[in-house]
Amino acid sequence: MNEKYVPNLFRQKLLKGEKLIGCWSALGNPISTEVLGLAGFDWLLLDGEHAPNDVLSFIPQLMALKDSESMPIVRPPKNDPVVIKRLLDIGFYNILVPYVESKEDALQAVASTRYPPVGIRGVSVSHRNNGYATIPDYFKRINDNIGVIVQIESQQGVDNAEEIAAVEGVDCIFVGPGDLSAALGYLGNPNHPEVQKVIQHIFAVAKKYGKACGILAPVEQDARRYLEWGATFVAVGSDLGVFRAATQKLRDNFKA
Repeated sequence: MNEKYVPNLFRQKLLKGEKLIGCWSALGNPISTEVLGLAGFDWLLLDGEHAPNDVLSFIPQLMALKDSESMPIVRPPKNDPVVIKRLLDIGFYNILVPYVESKEDALQAVASTRYPPVGIRGVSVSHRNNGYATIPDYFKRINDNIGVIVQIESQQGVDNAEEIAAVEGVDCIFVGPGDLSAALGYLGNPNHPEVQKVIQHIFAVAKKYGKACGILAPVEQDARRYLEWGATFVAVGSDLGVFRAATQKLRDNFKA
C-alpha cells in the first residue's frame, strides 16, 4: 500500500497549518515536470485551467513525479463533477477547484471528491488511483484522504467567503490574485492597495474557520508578505515563468 498518498499525508500537513511551499507546473511536459519534481517543493500544481493539459497528458506527469517528494495537486478547468471524477481516477489526491463563488459551489466541489452516500463521485472498481484494484480498503478510506482547495477569485466569492470557508470538507481557501484583481477593477495590478486589502480579508476569514489559506505569488517580496499575513500554502513561481526568465537572461548575457 502506498502510504504516501493513502492516507494523504500532504492533506494532514495542510490541515495542521504547516507551511507548504509549492510551484506551478504549466508546461504540460513530463520531462519538465520531472525536473521540477527534483527541486524539493512541498507540492506542485499541475494546471488544467490555463495550461494545455488534459487527462491523458496528466498521467505521464504523475508518473514522472512518482519518486518525487513533491505532492502533485491538480486544478481542473472548472468545478465539474465529471472532470473532477476523472482526475481523481487517474491518480490525484488533492484538487484545487477554480472559481468558487458560493456555498453551493463549495459543497459541489467537496461532493465531487467523495463517494456516496456522502458525495457524488462515480464508482469505478479498477482505476489508477486505487492501484487498479490493488489497494486494500481503498473505498473505505479514500473519502477521508482527498484534499479540497477552493479558489476565490471574484467579487461574489469575496462576498460569500465566510459561507465558503464554513463548508465541511473544504481544507484550504486559495486566492487567485490575477482574476481577483480584475474582478475588483484592477486588471494586472494585484498589488493595488484595494486588492491587497481584500486578500488580507480572505486570509482572515480562512483563519476564522480554521482553514489553511494560500496564494500564487511568483515575486519573492509578495510571497514573503503573504506568509507573514498567515498564508501557509504558497506557490512561489511557475516552471513557465522560471524558464522564460532564465532563457531571456541567458540570451541577454551575450547581447552586444
